Amino acid sequence: MTPPIAPATPTLYDRDLALWYADTLAKLKAGELHGLDIDHLIEEIESLAARDRRELKNRLKVLLAHLLKRIYIASPEYYRSWENTIDEQREQLQDILSQSPSLHAYFGSVFDEVWQRALKQVRNDYPQVSFPDQWPFSQEPEALLTQTFWLTDPRD
Repeated sequence: MTPPIAPATPTLYDRDLALWYADTLAKLKAGELHGLDIDHLIEEIESLAARDRRELKNRLKVLLAHLLKRIYIASPEYYRSWENTIDEQREQLQDILSQSPSLHAYFGSVFDEVWQRALKQVRNDYPQVSFPDQWPFSQEPEALLTQTFWLTDPRD
């Protein structure tokens, strides 16, 4: 008869994540690489990278949705609110791209997907408004993060 396998003792990572972070950081700073929990460290770094990409996509979606509202919906009483949201999303996206310039390529690669999500949202919220099927302006991050598109005729 095989003896029962004793349950594994929970690791520091499993017991107290904040303490695991502190311990891992201290070991890294001290150059104690032999004592690192490499598997969980890899998992955490992958999670951070995924979080940054997810945040970029979410903020881009909010930006595009509010740009669509500001450009195509004639509701002056909401313009300031939409512009404030546009400014906030732009600032946050600029911070993300400044901290991780390599995400510029990711920005371009997810634009079409994010555009479709933003377009679906505003079409659901404003079924009476005719929104374009394609983004009529530049998709370049610099343009999206700086241009006042509502002052430009999208047909130009």
